[in-house]
Formats: sequence, C-alpha cells, structure tokens
Amino acid sequence: MRKHFWIGLLFVSLVGCDQTYLPKPPGYNRIDLPEHSFEKLTEGYPYQLDYSSYSSIEPDSFNMAEKAWVNLNYADFGAKVHLTYKRIDGDQVNFKQLSSDAFRLTSQHQVKAYGIEEAVLLTPQGYTGVVAELTGEVPTQFQFFVTDSTDNFLRGALYFNTAMKNDSLSPVIEFIKEDMIHLMNSVKFDD
Repeated sequence: MRKHFWIGLLFVSLVGCDQTYLPKPPGYNRIDLPEHSFEKLTEGYPYQLDYSSYSSIEPDSFNMAEKAWVNLNYADFGAKVHLTYKRIDGDQVNFKQLSSDAFRLTSQHQVKAYGIEEAVLLTPQGYTGVVAELTGEVPTQFQFFVTDSTDNFLRGALYFNTAMKNDSLSPVIEFIKEDMIHLMNSVKFDD
C-alpha cells in the first residue's frame, strides 16, 4: 500500500509540473479614501481649529498634565496626529526654544529619511506655519507648527501604528497631509 502511495505521489508531481512558475510581485490592499470633511474644535482648548471628520479627538496619554495636548486618531487608517500646544507669554527665549525643539525633532529623522523638505507659510489669520515633509522609511512623514510668535505655539506630527512600507501608505499619507494643511489654515488662537 505504501509503495502505491509513493508511486502515485511521484506520478502526480511529474505530471503536474509542466508549467513554469513566475513569482508575482507583492501587492498591497486597496485603500478607498473618503471625501475630505471637517468639524470645528472650538471649546475647552486655547486654540480653535478644523479637524477631519474621519478622526476623533483623544487626550494625549504621553503627558496627561498638558490638557491642551491631543491626538487626532484616524482609526480607520491606523494613524494619529499628535498635537502639542505651549503658551509663549511674550517670552522670545521660550519661542526660540520651542521652534528650535520642533526643528530638532524633525532633524532626528535624518538618519532614515531620504529627504526633508521644509516650507514656511502664512495662515489666513496671519500666523506663521512651518511644514516639514519627510520621505523614506521614517516613523513620521509630516510635521508642522503654527505660531503667532508671541503667545501661542501649536506643533503637530503624523504617526502610523504600523511598520508598513511608506510607499504602500502614500495614498493615506497624502490624504492626511491635506487634512493637516486645512487644519493649519484654520487655527485660531484664543487671546
């Protein structure tokens, strides 16, 4: 009986191998992105802004003492935008330290980044915004800050909960970057 099994297995393996196998390239899941829509964050924080309807506001669990620090959780995309806020109170030394820290945190990714592109913009409310776009296999692909340079400083950074290749995440990264640009342009600090 065993002899017939082995002969049958050998016959099947010889007959079944008449085609050349060609390996397939790795594929990625299809990502359907919704239309951009926004909600207003207006109460309980020293700033107002528009955030994506597809994200939820969560308190930042890293530093619970900072009540104005929040995360925009894009649960469907496995991403979070960490928003940190600091009051400057007219102290130029404090402003220089905060902006220096923002640039330092971005530059720490130079080890793995293929490139870092920075741009300065002026928001409709007259605030200065700085955007840093990072390319490569880095944990954060988009960082920014918005400030009035005298009283308020809001910084944001996009992170994903996965170690996937960033090229497979590029549609989601671009979608959230558009949300963040809208958020930056909608920021209004309470005086």
